[in-house]
Amino acid sequence: MKTRRQKTEYGQKRTPAILFIVAVTSTFLWLGITEVKAQSLEFDGLIEPKLSTNVGSSTPGILESVSVDRGDMVKEGQVVAMLQAGVEKSTMELAKARAEMDATIKAKRAELEYAERNKERKKELYERKTLSFQEWDEAETRRILAELALNEALEAKRLAELEYKRSVEVVKRMSIRSPVQGVVVERYLHPGEYIEDKPVMKLAQIDPLHVEVIMPVSMLGAVKVGMVAEVKPEAPVGGVYRAKVTIVDKVVDAASGTFGVRLELPNSDYKLPPGLKCRGRSPNP
Repeated sequence: MKTRRQKTEYGQKRTPAILFIVAVTSTFLWLGITEVKAQSLEFDGLIEPKLSTNVGSSTPGILESVSVDRGDMVKEGQVVAMLQAGVEKSTMELAKARAEMDATIKAKRAELEYAERNKERKKELYERKTLSFQEWDEAETRRILAELALNEALEAKRLAELEYKRSVEVVKRMSIRSPVQGVVVERYLHPGEYIEDKPVMKLAQIDPLHVEVIMPVSMLGAVKVGMVAEVKPEAPVGGVYRAKVTIVDKVVDAASGTFGVRLELPNSDYKLPPGLKCRGRSPNP
């Protein structure tokens, strides 16, 4: 049997060996993690439109015309549908006529000019003491009333101009315009149908596209905004395209142990249709 002293000496001899093994193991683990992060990150993704929106009207009415159909390309601000606007256009023309009327203003201005001339004549006579104060005061009062009448006419014309502008905006709201440059995904309504809270069509902006990726939590910290990735759409499109990371989720999904990443993929020639699956990797993590 070994004595206590012999056991102590034996333990002192094993300690350096154990520390060496632990140190070597830790080094290999660290090198392994570094090697994984140094490799290109591979992922599966889904190509989606940058924006999908249902387009409708803020004003209830009957649909008069729809100028585009499914698959058509549209520009931002393009008129894609019209509501019936006969009454609104008539109201606009009436408001325009009132806003352009200036006969009343000319008449009131002429009355004011006459009242001012009359006042000056009466003032001279009053200063020469050949006219009573009552007559001079009457002339001054008429001038003031003429000035007020002219101001009232000017205010009425201003209100008519504002009413015309309002009517123009009402007529503009009868036109349904595209908020984005993209493609018509679906058309829901046709001419003659009543619009209240229903969309007329669905539009999608497809330049640029978004590539949505779900990555395991082990990649957290290895993917950063600004990184460039090579995206390979599935057949029959194929090819290799470059996309840039724009969003890295800050919250991890605890149930699946994953987090989301979004890449932006240019598509100026509209060659890539959204909805494709893709495979990609990062050439420069």
